[in-house]
Amino acid sequence: MEIFNQFLQSTGFVNLTLGNAVMIFIGIVFITLAIVKDYEPLLLVPIGMGIVVGNIPPVEGMPLGVYDEGSVLSYIYFGVKQGVFPPLIFLGIGAMTDFSTMLSNPKLVLLGAAAQFGVFLTLLGALYLGFTPQQSGAIGIIGGADGPTAIFLSAKLAPELLGAISIAAYSYMALVPVIQPPIMRLLTTSNERKIRMQSTRDVTKREKIIFPIVAFLICALLAPGAIVLIGMLFFGNLLKESCVTDRLAQSARTSMIDIVTILLGFSVGASTQAQTFLKGESLLIFALGATAFGVATACGVLFAKFMNLFLHHKINPLIGAAGVSAVPDSARVAQMVGLEEGTDNHLLMHAMAPNVAGVLGSAVAAGVLWSVL
Repeated sequence: MEIFNQFLQSTGFVNLTLGNAVMIFIGIVFITLAIVKDYEPLLLVPIGMGIVVGNIPPVEGMPLGVYDEGSVLSYIYFGVKQGVFPPLIFLGIGAMTDFSTMLSNPKLVLLGAAAQFGVFLTLLGALYLGFTPQQSGAIGIIGGADGPTAIFLSAKLAPELLGAISIAAYSYMALVPVIQPPIMRLLTTSNERKIRMQSTRDVTKREKIIFPIVAFLICALLAPGAIVLIGMLFFGNLLKESCVTDRLAQSARTSMIDIVTILLGFSVGASTQAQTFLKGESLLIFALGATAFGVATACGVLFAKFMNLFLHHKINPLIGAAGVSAVPDSARVAQMVGLEEGTDNHLLMHAMAPNVAGVLGSAVAAGVLWSVL
């Protein structure tokens, strides 16, 4: 009976708290949204399962969780905690990205820059609520809607908030089709949503090869803190566009990014143990993250309308919402809302220009915040 009692005391049923049960429920909700609603399943399934695994109560003396030195999960989480995984994700993104639309219509880069206002406005809001400057910078980057960038910056500036910021960033990335359309419709008229974009010019192979090198030099000199993220992004893009490293580009955009996404998502989810995650500041981070994402979307749309005051050939302001770097979901949302105004109103390729510009913008913003803070 003594052995049996010892066994009972070591089970998760005895040590399970209400907080653990709540987090396990949240993990199951993430998995359900991914499977039933198809909300970013490549992200939400690993994160959701990680949340479930991370909230099984630990056994005393057994290193099991991400915060237990020597545990398997802690070794996997090392890639998150030390900022190893995000640059590898950027390498894969670069190998998948086509900058042709942005190069053919460079003024659309401004929409990606405008969306970053959400980052800095949220930083001010976090400071007002009592967060430290470093914590505020890490929270603000959620507005860029770029999970890897949010993880990278929070690991450098506010590692104590890494779990909450990571979950918030990826949650809002997954909810792009839910959050953005109401804001886009609210800030535009029916006539504005019906604007047809002009056809883009063909971009030469030489331009595509020169661009990642020149753009890296400009971005890196402007924000040295972004060297790792920007460098890996443009390196992946050079692998793709050079046409002489197809095997490397193929590996970067398939096997590598898939493996890293699995490890990153699962370990981030496992880091949300109720004892460290369920705090008032976590709720504030989620609220600020939603505000950041909404403000970034609004800034992109409003800046597109501002640009139209000076342009002979108007741009559809819906593509301004794609200035957040949730690639390619925010571009798809612009296409979806545009098609509501006409079945021939195709905006996807045009929206990809501010979308990829938003990736660059959020990485540069992260570099600036890291350098300054």
